Amino acid sequence: MREKTLLQKIENCTARAGVIGLGYVGLPLMVAIANAGFRVTGIDICEEKVARLRRGISDVPDVPDALLADLIRTERVQVTTVHAVLGELDTVTICVPTPLSENRTPDMQFIHAAVQQIARYLHREQLILLESTTYPGTTEEIVLPTLESGAARVGRDFYLAFSPERIEPGNSTYFMTNTPKIVGGITAKCTQIATAFYEQFITKTHTVSSPRAAEMVKLLENTFRSVNIGLVNEMALICDKMGLDVWEIVDAAATKPFGFMPFYPGPGSGGHCIPVDPHYLSWKARTYHYHARFIELASDINGAMPKYVLDKITHALNLHRKPLNGSKLLILGIAYKKGVGDIRESPAIEVIRLILDKKADFVYHDPCVSDFVLDARNTYYSQPLTPTLVESVDGVVILTDHGGIDYEKVVQHAQVIVDTRNATRGIHQGREKIIKI
Repeated sequence: MREKTLLQKIENCTARAGVIGLGYVGLPLMVAIANAGFRVTGIDICEEKVARLRRGISDVPDVPDALLADLIRTERVQVTTVHAVLGELDTVTICVPTPLSENRTPDMQFIHAAVQQIARYLHREQLILLESTTYPGTTEEIVLPTLESGAARVGRDFYLAFSPERIEPGNSTYFMTNTPKIVGGITAKCTQIATAFYEQFITKTHTVSSPRAAEMVKLLENTFRSVNIGLVNEMALICDKMGLDVWEIVDAAATKPFGFMPFYPGPGSGGHCIPVDPHYLSWKARTYHYHARFIELASDINGAMPKYVLDKITHALNLHRKPLNGSKLLILGIAYKKGVGDIRESPAIEVIRLILDKKADFVYHDPCVSDFVLDARNTYYSQPLTPTLVESVDGVVILTDHGGIDYEKVVQHAQVIVDTRNATRGIHQGREKIIKI
């Protein structure tokens, strides 16, 4: 009997799927693929993470422990640190980190490492997908040459495509399966095979002409957000100079039913995508002798917001005849956005560093982040939010507007509050204590 083709295996969910990198992107993807009926193998180089996952313990909020444990128990999902299993898989999706180096250029070491492992075990009728956010050209300039270093040829022996992840942690309306998937293959057959795979567990797909186009889509999406956050942060600075309430201005502008989309100021931009992705595009543009001034300006404005917050804290304390030096502050929220426990690139961390540099001290409360490591010597732990704690500090700084916090009670017991998220909106009793950005 003739062996089934990869497309046939995908369409009847008998293809063996694999995911490399089991973080905020890879773990939910692995679960979604398994829920569609595929057997999935997750690969991660962190032995501690793999051991936790095998026990059904998820470190991603969007993947409940009970769901993961059931998938592990029924063997629909397996997790390992051994890359040799790649030789048994029909599809392999790369979801490894793509950080910036110290000089703000793309760090491709994790993609290189993953692709080299895939190349060792590459076989005929295998689909390779890259989902890690990166600069336009990565799939064709880094992934493809490594996979074609032997006799195998793309579109004939194996298939290669890029499909950017679009996960927003904590979003209860749009999640992986109902967010349209962008797919761009090296060849038309690559696009066809990749699209067929994603259509098994994604409601809608949208194909583009090439991996470079798909890579650029992701950067446009996040650069759009970065630039608009930078714009509204600059508006906050201007409104402050003019004695205007930027929150009132944005709310009023948002009443226009067309031609305006509200963005809100804050202590900066955070998460893995928004502060990082525009730098990929800016770096790549320079290789074409183009200076992306608009993009870099937005990043500069967003990057300067923690210092602006520090100035607001200093001003708030001065109004109460207290210096920043020697003061103790309560930080409310260190996650980069409300409702999540992710502190990657969180502006709150930079604000904390600035506070410590000025010889002030802090404690923090975050219902989503129980502890965090600031440096090799210091680990901090979230404190219970009590009236006694609020009264014991010289000031409160709201850096993340998590739900479930009684901000009215915080205002009642605080000496002074710097609110960077408009979390105290609508509170009138004690509003003279509140300074907003």
